[in-house]
Amino acid sequence: MRRVLVLSLLLAALMPAQVVLKQGDGKLSVSIEGKPFGELLYGPETRKPYFHPMRSASGKQVTRSYPMISEAEGKALGEAVDHPHHQGLSFTYAEVNGYNYWASDKTQIDAKSGRIRLKRVVSVKGATARYEFEWLDPKGVPILLEDRTMTFGGTPTDRTVDFDFRFKALTQVVFSDTKEGMFNMRVAASLEEPQARGPKEPKRTGVLTSSAGCRTEKECWGKRAAWMDVSGEVEGEKLGIAIFDHPGNPKHPTYWHARGYGLFAANPFGARDYTGDKTQDGSITLKQGEGMRFRYRVLIHPDGVGLEEAYRKWSGR
Repeated sequence: MRRVLVLSLLLAALMPAQVVLKQGDGKLSVSIEGKPFGELLYGPETRKPYFHPMRSASGKQVTRSYPMISEAEGKALGEAVDHPHHQGLSFTYAEVNGYNYWASDKTQIDAKSGRIRLKRVVSVKGATARYEFEWLDPKGVPILLEDRTMTFGGTPTDRTVDFDFRFKALTQVVFSDTKEGMFNMRVAASLEEPQARGPKEPKRTGVLTSSAGCRTEKECWGKRAAWMDVSGEVEGEKLGIAIFDHPGNPKHPTYWHARGYGLFAANPFGARDYTGDKTQDGSITLKQGEGMRFRYRVLIHPDGVGLEEAYRKWSGR
């Protein structure tokens, strides 16, 4: 009987996950193996598309709830209600032709604030969804076209999302050197580093790890690595979230904007800010018609997963 059970589990792990994508008004809802996984939100009330919530295979939420809920509700959950522009998982940047797509909360909007708006839903089929978004300047003029493909997967113990971003400059576009960006996630409160300040519950258990061997914000922030992970305990379950930076991405391996308070972001363009060396310039310029491509994998995994091997299998390195 035990052999039959083990064989069944092995076969389940090898079979493609059952993914159901439901296209709605201003959102894409995702279920994996019959369980809600999360939603991509991009309606007119948002200034950027973001993915929230995100859940583990067992259904534990791994993204912070605030600011998608009120400050009072966030505090009741023991969350730090700071940085209202940290919304789930998103791809944004603070200096694109001098315009800010990072600071997106209504309290932060000013004359330099840009917006990322849906142009069209290209396709939603099987486990893959593809969208086109326009990056608008403060006057509403598109300067950058984003073609985003997301492919969802999983096993009985993990969840994966593969992101493929293809950008085309509609005019000359400069991504300037700043720490504020880029492919970023704000994790659940219990995955923050243990620290003296802030709420005491839920218990903060987060530990950062990277391909470069760092273990804390002090060691990880502003350093380059092929992947970054934060692991800890969420509602009694030991799990982690890793972001893999593809070897073909511009300026790979990326710098990491990794904070103990729960933000971690892959940002290849912030060389000056991260190193403190004013002679550095990590910016990139796209002439009109030129493009660039970024690929990432997000892996939500149980404790003890071999991340280096998982990265090697995904990246082909």
